[in-house]
Amino acid sequence: MRRDTVPAVPVNDRLWLYALLALIATAGFFYVNIMAAIVDGLVTGLGFSNPQAGMVGAANIYGASVGNFIAVLLVRRVAWRQTLFILLSLLLLLDLGSMAISFPGMLTAVRALHGLIGGMAVGVAYSVMARTHSPDRAFGMLLLVQFALGGLGVMFLPTLVPDYGARILFLSLAALTALALVALAMIPRLEPARVADAVTAARLSSTARGTAALVLLALFLFQGGNMALGAFVIRLGEHFELARGFIGQALGWATWIGAAGAGLVIVMGARFGRLRPLLVAILLTLAGTAGFFWSANQPIFFIANVGTAITWSFVVPYLFGMLSRLDSSGRLATLGGFVSKLGLASGPMFAGRVLVNDDFHFLIAVAIVALAVSGMAMLAAARRVDREPDA
Repeated sequence: MRRDTVPAVPVNDRLWLYALLALIATAGFFYVNIMAAIVDGLVTGLGFSNPQAGMVGAANIYGASVGNFIAVLLVRRVAWRQTLFILLSLLLLLDLGSMAISFPGMLTAVRALHGLIGGMAVGVAYSVMARTHSPDRAFGMLLLVQFALGGLGVMFLPTLVPDYGARILFLSLAALTALALVALAMIPRLEPARVADAVTAARLSSTARGTAALVLLALFLFQGGNMALGAFVIRLGEHFELARGFIGQALGWATWIGAAGAGLVIVMGARFGRLRPLLVAILLTLAGTAGFFWSANQPIFFIANVGTAITWSFVVPYLFGMLSRLDSSGRLATLGGFVSKLGLASGPMFAGRVLVNDDFHFLIAVAIVALAVSGMAMLAAARRVDREPDA
């Protein structure tokens, strides 16, 4: 079987192509973007406890981490288009099957399998995106699509669960996977990647390996710190006695406004380097996260969600862009997807354990520490990449 070639997009940045690739990648782990709605839906719709709901979410993402790691080993050996068709088709079946499950243990196992297959699909999609003309912009489009669709999910799904049950959550995931299959069919035959064999085969230098390690550490902590709060943000709002209707509207609008961060990356690319934009972003992230201490105040709760959403969608594309710059074969970006999902899975699992006693203040404090350490690692890496962009 002839292997599909990976797109280099040598003439221009075809944003419509980036959008199609972003939709495909999003389908593999859209549950992350609506994790707050899923966790809340499992608690309110199926009667799961906080730890049980957190474990379902964590299993989904840990499964995706394993799948992403498998993809690291396979991306240069498989035909990406055929592989994505098979994986997305399996995801569709698993999402539909999840609608009929109401037992925590069984649902955890099925979602772990879903994550495994979805992680492989995301890894393959990442390898394609990493070898485009402008990876920063490609991953920026990915975050833009995720946040735009995620805004719809967190705004409307929690209000539908009381009437339709938790099955509406998995039906929405199935619908997105079906759209991803359509998007896959719309992608035209792509031009060969402009990657020299020597560059693709060469091992990273010791400096590049150190820089990559910093980026991966930053990615793990950034995703974990954000998702620890993000997965339980609806419960957090209710803990501070905010109305459920207000929480849903606040999260939906915050997610949509947060997509502006990814939009900035698409517009800016690496034009201003990475150190200065990331410095501003991490400071805003810390300020926004600290704002959750005063969540009883509606405007502060809304502003905290908006600020962290903007920086979340802004920082992640730059981290993946740095990994793509360090390794043009796309494997390092795929590895980044694996580490990213480890962080996304660890956040809800840790948060679920902390919230056995509903100690949201301690959870916020831990999230701030994780994000601060992440910021130090990403700034150190950005400084190296800006100095030696071809490292």
